[in-house]
Amino acid sequence: MAKKVILSGMQPSGKLHIGNLEGALANWVRLQNDYDMYCCIVDWHALTAHADETADLDDRIVQMAIDYLAAGLDPKKCAIFIQSQVKEHAELHLLFSMIIPTPWLERVPSYKEKVEKLGLDSYGFLGYPLLQAADILLYRADFVPVGKDQVPHIELTREVGRRFNGIFGEVFPDPQSLLTKIPVVPGIDGQKMSKSYGNEITIAEKPEETEAKVKKMFTDPLKLRKGDPGRPEICPVFALHQLYTPQAEIDRIDTECRSGALGCVACKKQLADDINKALEPIRSRRAALESDIDFVNDMLEDGANRARVRAQETMAMVREKMNLR
Repeated sequence: MAKKVILSGMQPSGKLHIGNLEGALANWVRLQNDYDMYCCIVDWHALTAHADETADLDDRIVQMAIDYLAAGLDPKKCAIFIQSQVKEHAELHLLFSMIIPTPWLERVPSYKEKVEKLGLDSYGFLGYPLLQAADILLYRADFVPVGKDQVPHIELTREVGRRFNGIFGEVFPDPQSLLTKIPVVPGIDGQKMSKSYGNEITIAEKPEETEAKVKKMFTDPLKLRKGDPGRPEICPVFALHQLYTPQAEIDRIDTECRSGALGCVACKKQLADDINKALEPIRSRRAALESDIDFVNDMLEDGANRARVRAQETMAMVREKMNLR
């Protein structure tokens, strides 16, 4: 029996942080054993907001690919590729743009929000959700691993596929969201971890850099010194302990923090040690890959070739249904 298909992707922001790792990448590593996976580095999507920032785009792509591999994605089990290297993404996006009403795109929550906050009003930005739909439907994906904020995009993707099927005939399945178990990973300032906030802990950084960042982390504002009772449930440091610290130690930290027996300095020191211990094998693989960039580029080319096979099958079906040569 053929495996179900998963499509997942990230914009090439360069070296990934532990929010990317725990929120998405670690989940992909688990899923690759049970699904036919396509893992896309969506470079065209990166242009929708920053079309003029391409000087280091190739390096950002390579660094992301290194993190994919270092985290455990196996190119023998999943196709890892660059979106723009499979031109069928653009063709399907163009064909979809002929049949999708503009209001469908304008009602996507993130569109209105970013137009107001960032002043983004290009045609490419308006079409971002439709390009994302093309990314997913091109591989006739059954599932897409996403966070809750991306669920409206998957709902739009299903509507796009249904509209095409209704007009021309059945080609596309209804892709379903696979919600991530870890919706938000806090950064060192307590906000969601993001490069745009400058609050990230990257996979690639040195252990001493991680320790220095953890030392700066926000904690319970009412726990000013050892002896003060703490509230672990509101503390970003404790939230990261739940990702990187053994359960028995988490229980002890919870108890001792609430009683005041554990101070924030010692708590942060243990967290930094636990993060570094968890990242050590990933960082080791990463260092080896950085010295063999040819392997990484060959892997990306092979992934594009494999992705193109599925993409061309889909486009042959689409052209036939639309009576296009």
